Amino acid sequence: MIFRKKDEQVSEKESALVGPKKGKVKTCDVSGCSEPSVRTVSGEKARKGGLAVSEGLRKVHLCKKHYKEYKKATKKDRELERMGW
Repeated sequence: MIFRKKDEQVSEKESALVGPKKGKVKTCDVSGCSEPSVRTVSGEKARKGGLAVSEGLRKVHLCKKHYKEYKKATKKDRELERMGW
């Protein structure tokens, strides 16, 4: 956790890791991963994409690596959704 004085500047790299509420850093929700999250997707879609995520989560925070895996696994489904089938 990063504590700063009120007027102290935060670098761009650090600001990307700090969440919008009180400096909390969100981590990836995939079991066994502790990387900082980059994106949030639906829990149901993440499970269908083959990611090991616990059942009770509605929204799943994913790191860069797991988001890339999710995109590759659900590419065909997303294309069909855009077509309106």
